[in-house]
Amino acid sequence: MRILVVEDEAVLARALRRGLQAEGFAVDVAADGDTGLQLALEDDHDAVVLDLMLPGRSGLEILREMRRAEIWTPVLVLSAKDSDDDVTRGLDVGADDYLAKPFAFSVLLARLRALLRRGAPPRPAVLQVGNLTLDPATREVRQGGVPVELTTRETALLEHLMRRPGEVLTKVELRDHVWDAAGDDLNVVEVYVGYLRRKLGRAAVETVRGAGYRVVGQ
Repeated sequence: MRILVVEDEAVLARALRRGLQAEGFAVDVAADGDTGLQLALEDDHDAVVLDLMLPGRSGLEILREMRRAEIWTPVLVLSAKDSDDDVTRGLDVGADDYLAKPFAFSVLLARLRALLRRGAPPRPAVLQVGNLTLDPATREVRQGGVPVELTTRETALLEHLMRRPGEVLTKVELRDHVWDAAGDDLNVVEVYVGYLRRKLGRAAVETVRGAGYRVVGQ
């Protein structure tokens, strides 16, 4: 099996190459984001080990471009950044697993083998309501074929609405699912519905008085 390692720390990259080759893998190594993206898009790999902080393109950019190109190779993200937000961003963009530095090679190897056993996941179905589409893999939203830039939270709210087209979802359900915090004020739902309407048009999300919201597209 062939593994792509995208890592700019030379000592770590060499160690990963030696360790993986000793386990019987063929290994390609890229030391910067641009080379990493080129190898990820042009060559066939069974898995990718991807650092986030890279010269040139970031690991998140590489991951986003891979998924946009419908390359579903399993990706194990490595990073010294281990905050919840960093982990969430990596997984939202399309990472399959996340390992914070420093790490034991044995742990990386076990995680990598688990991904290889699982294989490339099937492409998630694109959601569509009216002229709105949302790709759960790339988090890309389009309206009438035109890309619309949404924040992570706006995308999560729209996705939950689009997964149940025609249904009226209450503020409580939307808050508990999208924010996962029952203590948050319900007004946060109104605020973010307003943000979506500003970007998608008022008709995209309908208010059902006394009940909640539903997405109708246009």
